[in-house]
Amino acid sequence: MNDQIVSTLKQKLRGRLVSPGDADYDVVRSLYNGMIDKRPRLIARCLDVADIIAAVRFGRDQGLPIAVRGGGHNGPGLGSCDGGLMVDLSMMRSVRVDPASRTVRVDPGCTSGDVDHATHAFGMAVPFGIVSTTGVAGLTLGGGTGYLTRKYGLTIDNLIEADIVLADGSLVKADKKEHPDLFWALRGGGGNFGVVTSFLFQAHPVETVYAGPIFWETAHAKAVMQAYRDFLPTAPEELYAFVGLKTVLSMDPFPEDYRGKRACAVISCYNGPQAEGEMILAKLLKTLPPPIFNWMQTMPFPAMQAFFDPFLPKGLQWYWKGDFVKSLPDEAIDTHIAQAAEAPSELSLMHLYPIDGAVHRVPKAATAWSMRDATWSMVIAGIDGDPGQADALKRWGRTYWAAIHPFNLEGAYVNFMMEDEVQGRVQAAYGENYQRLASVKAKYDPENIFRINQNIPPARY
Repeated sequence: MNDQIVSTLKQKLRGRLVSPGDADYDVVRSLYNGMIDKRPRLIARCLDVADIIAAVRFGRDQGLPIAVRGGGHNGPGLGSCDGGLMVDLSMMRSVRVDPASRTVRVDPGCTSGDVDHATHAFGMAVPFGIVSTTGVAGLTLGGGTGYLTRKYGLTIDNLIEADIVLADGSLVKADKKEHPDLFWALRGGGGNFGVVTSFLFQAHPVETVYAGPIFWETAHAKAVMQAYRDFLPTAPEELYAFVGLKTVLSMDPFPEDYRGKRACAVISCYNGPQAEGEMILAKLLKTLPPPIFNWMQTMPFPAMQAFFDPFLPKGLQWYWKGDFVKSLPDEAIDTHIAQAAEAPSELSLMHLYPIDGAVHRVPKAATAWSMRDATWSMVIAGIDGDPGQADALKRWGRTYWAAIHPFNLEGAYVNFMMEDEVQGRVQAAYGENYQRLASVKAKYDPENIFRINQNIPPARY
């Protein structure tokens, strides 16, 4: 590709076109997951829809691989590519709240923290994840689970419409009336169908919450996981609680006597008064030994969303393995505890996120995200700041997953799948919805232009 061809794209962009010769190339191309290092031929830093259209058409016409980066939080590094075109949406971060309709219009480069900031002023929130630096676009297109999910459903269950640039460069709106097949596929099908330029979400009343982590010594991990397993189905949907096997970090504000020691944690968020939350959690706590610490407190909802941010800055080494989980027998708990004990770093963890309540009330065929009958979404995450630990993180994650997978369902949440996942795992993630997704892909992206993702190849008839 010669300079004259590149200059034609540069002239069409309102934003910058970054290439390897630019001084800030390495900064712009850097990814959230420091384990992944990719070198795009060009980075189109889009500022508006016209820029996105120009970039998609250019990449398609030049036969370049096209990767799409939204908020930039993608664990597998699928927001970039080697030798291709990165369509970088991270500069597009506008949020517009309509308090009358309780709807929120969100640009594709936004993080959930951007949206929380805008909606909190109106006493509202959209169900997103558990880290405020998570990109809204990737989270949404993969499904979206977090602190409000038990009461209000997945992020996609609160998506009203989306504007999307298709592989042919056209812009369409997808909702229940216009392009309903595309709207169905966007709700869980990942970035397979185009570049979403705008999301419209339904928000819900959320202001202050009773929330925080409770940690127990690892000697009590089995009792905690058993009690959590039995307690969760009885808890009101206003309470979201996930269980994790972790390490007490060797930093403030964690208690010095326990730093570096393995632990079991229950992290909760109750959307209601503290007194009510305390009574509900008392049913769990009264069956368990005293914790190392209990930091449950009343706080603004955005503060809980951002609680883990200081511990997980951009650039750490990450290796993820996921599964959907139907049940948690004692034998599985024993396996979790044994594998978690071998964690190669303090940041490495295992979490079980609830999939119940409002999620179960949506039919499996209503959206591309089909695992409506799961009970949890599991993630094993090997995390460390030292690049020299990359191989150890991978070994631990794969070994842990191989040991626990026989207790779990075949599919996994696509946002917890690394790029090395085999195609069969992607199919299992969508179950009986996979063939329909492949047909929608054939209609809107028959040449598989958007393939740098957990890919769904177009159906061939």
